[in-house]
Amino acid sequence: MLRRELPRDGTYGHLLWVAEGKIAEGEHGSPLFAPQAWRPDDLPLGYWNDVPVALRLAEAPDSAYVWHAGRDWLSRLPERWFALLSTALQVANWWRDHRFCGRCGSPSRHLTHEFAMHCDGCGHRNYPRISPCIITLVTHGDAMLLARSPRYPPGRYSTLAGFIEPGESAEEAVRREVHEEVGVSVGRISYYRSQAWPFPHALMLGYFAEAASRRIRIDDHEIADAAWFSPRQLPQLPPHYSISRALIESHLQAVARGDV
Repeated sequence: MLRRELPRDGTYGHLLWVAEGKIAEGEHGSPLFAPQAWRPDDLPLGYWNDVPVALRLAEAPDSAYVWHAGRDWLSRLPERWFALLSTALQVANWWRDHRFCGRCGSPSRHLTHEFAMHCDGCGHRNYPRISPCIITLVTHGDAMLLARSPRYPPGRYSTLAGFIEPGESAEEAVRREVHEEVGVSVGRISYYRSQAWPFPHALMLGYFAEAASRRIRIDDHEIADAAWFSPRQLPQLPPHYSISRALIESHLQAVARGDV
């Protein structure tokens, strides 16, 4: 498991290589390389099963290794790996994109005691970006409102999601996003749980929302199709490691218990 404490010495331990959203395959099909001496530019992430682990950022995948996309790793590994891989992918994106100060343009340097890039020119300090989003399963009785993005694999439907806008609460974002994307007004809203989502830097806040009606009007931009699905006749669903799938499975379990 991942312990979120930066190693004090920062010189030796597991290594995790990331390049362009892909992670190299280490020993025995693992994303980790065996403990070894770190380079000065490796970035400590914490402790994996009490052994220090660091991130090594490459400009492009090295042909000497086998590389897999972050989503592929998440689909093939047990849930306990999610925190480590999510942290590595998000920190790699931030580290790559913030080498220069966004205020004055001077080079930034990484601080060893925290995830931060500091500009010696103007004093500006930058931390990893986290973008809060809502993700919502809209229900009407036992039926679920699921939708397709044009980017999804053929046949896959998922829950509705969107970024929280400045000055907006998460609950306001739920109502706005659902109405904008599928034209449905919702009544009661209940919070489920959250999940870090490293594609590239989202924090998903999961909700259930009860629809006031079943009339759908899709926006034709972010949504290619949307429909009501019975628990007895479901489309291809999102992957098991996603909070979207967890919302759906939680509802199906409630239906099976007779709670809906």
